[in-house]
Amino acid sequence: MDLILVNLIDGLVTGLLLFMLSAGLTLIFSMMGVLNFAHASFYMLGAYFAYQISTFMGFWMGLLLAPLIVGIAGAGIERYGLRKVHQYGHVPELIFTFGLALLIEEVVQFVWGKSQMPYNPPEILQFTLFSISGNSIPAYKVFMIFVSIAIFLALLYILTRTRVGMVIQAALSYPKTVEALGHNVPLVFMGVFGVGTALAGVAGVIAGPVLGTFPGMAFLLGSIVFVTIVIGGLGSLWGALVASLLIGWITTFAASYNVAMADILIAMGFEQPIDLSESAWRDLWSLTLPQIGPILPYLLMVLILVFRPYGLFGKRDV
Repeated sequence: MDLILVNLIDGLVTGLLLFMLSAGLTLIFSMMGVLNFAHASFYMLGAYFAYQISTFMGFWMGLLLAPLIVGIAGAGIERYGLRKVHQYGHVPELIFTFGLALLIEEVVQFVWGKSQMPYNPPEILQFTLFSISGNSIPAYKVFMIFVSIAIFLALLYILTRTRVGMVIQAALSYPKTVEALGHNVPLVFMGVFGVGTALAGVAGVIAGPVLGTFPGMAFLLGSIVFVTIVIGGLGSLWGALVASLLIGWITTFAASYNVAMADILIAMGFEQPIDLSESAWRDLWSLTLPQIGPILPYLLMVLILVFRPYGLFGKRDV
């Protein structure tokens, strides 16, 4: 039972971190129909900017300023780059954002090098908040949970309860009508793109001290973010949250329980070959759950695409 509680907490932290990344990408897709391949690169920029700021002004100023810088950079890229490409269709957009991801990674390596940066949590949060049967739960992990929940509640409130949110949702479905009513739709698009990249920056700021701040950090999470929004449904904030938590808990529990595939197959009624070395399925029988844990989200995505192509909460074709 104690191990289950620890895994629930660790999976919650992982899932909410994924949500902060996927929420920004979901906002951008909802407004502009753009799948931003460079989204995880803004997550990396958030971590690096926060590290650099924290060396002079401390962690908290990094948490405040780094997402702001990333958001301004994202808005500028939309205004002077992506907006000009947008008129030519989705393929040029994908190529543009893919090239942007490569460019950002090269710039990061040029400025900060290829080594991992010594970016650490603030001293005030470097203690064990509580323990469960000898498994310590750091205060910083609980801080990550509260930041993620606060971001979700703020986004939900803005999109559903404010005039700005009404304009954003209206511009999604009826951009021409919203523009005819006097609203600057391109400015709304630029603002949403900036906010989406700023959310990725926040994820980088709080994840950098835990997962490491190095040039490959964008690559590690880049693909799983797209898996998350496909499972949740492109354009759905609730879908992004549910899918992120599912993936967080699935990968965490899979890594914690050393269940052999042979036990699962025998329980399903299959008979294990007497000479396993001569069997064509020997690799399948020798697998364990931690070994296949990293591919479980991708298997879930395939099942979602087969049985519910719109995703769990989506309203658009995937």
